[in-house]
Amino acid sequence: MVQILNHRSNAGSERVRRRSEARRLDILRAAARVFRRRGVASTGMREIAQEADLSPGNLYYYFSGKDELLLFCQERTVDSMLAAVAAARATPGAVAEQLRSVLRAHVHAMLDELEGATAHLEIDGLPEAMRAPIIAKRDRYERAVRQLVTDGVARGEFAPCDAALVTRAMLGAVNWTARWYRPDGARPVAEIAQTLADYLVKGVLR
Repeated sequence: MVQILNHRSNAGSERVRRRSEARRLDILRAAARVFRRRGVASTGMREIAQEADLSPGNLYYYFSGKDELLLFCQERTVDSMLAAVAAARATPGAVAEQLRSVLRAHVHAMLDELEGATAHLEIDGLPEAMRAPIIAKRDRYERAVRQLVTDGVARGEFAPCDAALVTRAMLGAVNWTARWYRPDGARPVAEIAQTLADYLVKGVLR
């Protein structure tokens, strides 16, 4: 009987957690729309609450402030990028296709589901205590992408190059999509991701 009650309690807690996570994502998307219109610096919690159809009090139930919201966005985005690198490296085949896969996933992470790309780029707006762990994760992601470039050179798929410089150029290009992309633009995210990944990898092919 105790086991059944514990199971029900755990299941109930999991449902609450999932609902809360889904609501936080909804708020993130609402915040991203306001960030695009007003800019991150000019956006306050009141504007985000209004866009999310919440009272300011309810918004503070999910996020203690704008810093926590930005951190949530960046954590989820970088985690998805790290997962994409791990998946690519675990997939047999040419390094060039692995790198294309990572770059496509990066564009999707910036522009697609989370719609938090603008916030993702605002890392300097976070306090140092919040910023340091995110920077460490980003550095880990950059090193993983750089290793793909290095592997491509070692296998003869890529022309000899400065792997660190090439990696930063690639990541800079995909990150910048957050500045110019518009959801009502002529090209869908999938097409942008494929075209950009093809173009960037083509630049290093032997």
